[in-house]
Amino acid sequence: MSEDEPDRNSFEDIARVLADEVSRAMERLSEIDVEELARTASAEAERARHWVEELGGWLREQGDALGNAPFGGWDVPSRPSEPSSPPAPRAEDPLRDAGPDPLDLPTAGQGRALAALDSGRWRIEPGTSALAVHGEGPGPRDALGLVRELRVRDWLSADGEITLAGRSALARWLEVADRSA
Repeated sequence: MSEDEPDRNSFEDIARVLADEVSRAMERLSEIDVEELARTASAEAERARHWVEELGGWLREQGDALGNAPFGGWDVPSRPSEPSSPPAPRAEDPLRDAGPDPLDLPTAGQGRALAALDSGRWRIEPGTSALAVHGEGPGPRDALGLVRELRVRDWLSADGEITLAGRSALARWLEVADRSA
């Protein structure tokens, strides 16, 4: 045996192993259901197209609601020219505008909290959402809940200061309380 034979044998072994691997890979590829892949890709593409159409409609509605041409005056086609299935009817969300409003009349607890914060008797502890009593008088019953309610209505800033809307809410609450007294 010459020195070249072991190299040739190892080359032949490597080639045989590679051929076996390619053969196994081809067998695995032949087991793939190409039609199922195409159906899945088509369904996903249809869902993506429908989502993009809905997004485009929503953006147009937002632009129309603002009284501006959609997309800063660019002419955007309303629908693709190809036929498509009719979109599913969208139910209007009856609660879309529901939620706290800065013009709400404060509840008794909110009004007392605004008054105590305004006078300095209560303060928001720095770095927290907790009300702390500084001075005479009772503390709040639901300190964290009150702070959350005041912030949601934009009556209290993130740093614990009463906002302009909060001062207006306090004035409305005091006016109603004065009338009922």
